[in-house]
Amino acid sequence: MTSTAVLRPYRPEDREALFDICVRTAHEGGDSRALYPDLELLPNIFAAPYAVLEPDLAFVVEDEGRAVGYIVGTADTASFVSRFRTEWLPGVSTRYPAPVGPPTTPTEVMVDLMHRPERMLLPELSEYPAHLHIDLLPTHQREGHGRRLLQAFLGALHRKGVAAVHLGMVTSNTPARAFYDRVGFHEIPVPDPGPLTYLGRGTA
Repeated sequence: MTSTAVLRPYRPEDREALFDICVRTAHEGGDSRALYPDLELLPNIFAAPYAVLEPDLAFVVEDEGRAVGYIVGTADTASFVSRFRTEWLPGVSTRYPAPVGPPTTPTEVMVDLMHRPERMLLPELSEYPAHLHIDLLPTHQREGHGRRLLQAFLGALHRKGVAAVHLGMVTSNTPARAFYDRVGFHEIPVPDPGPLTYLGRGTA
């Protein structure tokens, strides 16, 4: 494990690093810049809203003064979806207006997802009300940091009385699936999940 790396709560000054980590890990665990040239698009869907709306559930691994990994999420997906639509989406809609037709490019697909937060409300996930996103730069993977981030997040959920958490991962990301299997997640059957596999576990 990198000796200088520490786990701590997210701070607003981590925003730049949060965005950078998201972009550099968003394509099946690798760099997404070739697919999504707007470097704020994916972070504004999968990272920043959580850090802003539920900062008490955001943690980072810091090494040499900069965040190199993070975990963010929500204790209650239904509440988060509502807040995303009413509190977050208005602030980004000018930059990312809703598509007027079916999305045809990777960017349009993501903008469409941004404008449909209700996609996260699946009945099969109702027993797993919390959900999370976790990302580490490749330089700091396989050193135990992901497990430490997850433990901090699960502990925070448990203290809130939340019994279970889920996540959706790209099915083809086999290294990520191996990690989640090691830390106790199991597959949640969801009809027609598209490119995603849904996983869940208890917080205790």
